Amino acid sequence: MWTSRRRTRAAVVAAALSLTALTVACGGADTGRTTAVAAAGGKAGGAVLKIKDPGNAGPLAVAKKEGILEKRLAEVGATVEWGGSYASFTATIDAVRSGSVNVLEGAISPVLGYLANSKDIKIFSFTDPVTDPAAPQTDGLVVRPDSPVRSVKDLVGKQVAVNKGGRGEYLLLLALQEAGIPADQVRRVYLNPDQGASAFATGKVDAWWAIVRAYPEAVAKGARVIVHGRDLKDQDLNMQAARTELLQRHPEAVRVYLKVLQELTAEAKQNPERFQNVFLTQGPTAVSGPRLAEEVAKARYANVPRPATAADGASVTDVAGIFQKYGVLPATVNPDDVVFTLKPAA
Repeated sequence: MWTSRRRTRAAVVAAALSLTALTVACGGADTGRTTAVAAAGGKAGGAVLKIKDPGNAGPLAVAKKEGILEKRLAEVGATVEWGGSYASFTATIDAVRSGSVNVLEGAISPVLGYLANSKDIKIFSFTDPVTDPAAPQTDGLVVRPDSPVRSVKDLVGKQVAVNKGGRGEYLLLLALQEAGIPADQVRRVYLNPDQGASAFATGKVDAWWAIVRAYPEAVAKGARVIVHGRDLKDQDLNMQAARTELLQRHPEAVRVYLKVLQELTAEAKQNPERFQNVFLTQGPTAVSGPRLAEEVAKARYANVPRPATAADGASVTDVAGIFQKYGVLPATVNPDDVVFTLKPAA
């Protein structure tokens, strides 16, 4: 009896081993996934791109709604996790430090501010500035309608809200420099976009450099614009950055992300209406009327992001120079520590 049981168990084990070998030899369901994971240079599951919630508009919002990134990343054994919402790049810093976000968009300036204390992210893509005068503005130094401030020179002795170490502070310093105004004659009040909007509306600051969605909202409420970033010698390009370990270990996943972003941005230029009010047509994140028309126009004029190159180090050096001159950055920045060149897929 005992011998019979042992023979039965041995037969079951042998059958299982034979089935496993047959599955591998014939390219079973898991084999393709394992091959993709191996190509991704990672363990089972491959890379995980952690991206903040894209909101209700834009290429990434469409990618999230339609599962485009999920499908394309699966081809290289990678996945995507959509995270929380943040008002600006600088507000995303804690999430980057904790590892909750490892791919993000913004401008050169806040990356430099971040890298002053940590070296774990690099820029892998830049978007060239929009130069067409017909394109809507995307930022501006604004004052209230009844403000006596009529030019940058009138800011002497005034308080201006900016995001610390970010695009708002960079543009203000650049505007003061071009106007010949010593930076210490204007008080910079460091506030995030939500705080800046509140301080501006209640008169706690004299002016505010409004950026991204805060700018059209301020103008819609009657704010008067003193100067736009486009009026200056602005080198603070929009960019895409990622944690260094993701770029080094899984460049193929980052290439897929950039390719999807490029394709959808190009599509948005041709069919911008599809990229507005992606999830909701009503509520605080939805736009309509003149605001919708402006966002549609922005999408039409938007440039397609491109891979970073060594030549982009000049823009990094220029932005860093402004920050170093006025004490925002403590030391010289090496562009090689900031820019990551994605090599073409093998």
